[in-house]
Amino acid sequence: MIKKELLEVLACPKCKGNVALNEDGTYLICENCRLKYPVEDDIPIMLIDRAEPID
Repeated sequence: MIKKELLEVLACPKCKGNVALNEDGTYLICENCRLKYPVEDDIPIMLIDRAEPID
């Protein structure tokens, strides 16, 4: 699980906006860009190329 302190400093690499962890902890969500970034082995993969659109 990603620590709260880390979530406070992470930002979307595309818009520099805030991100939030989804309910099951598998993605970081950017509501501004409507993108989700994967979290693999508790490591957020904050690469625009790896982002997926939010359904």
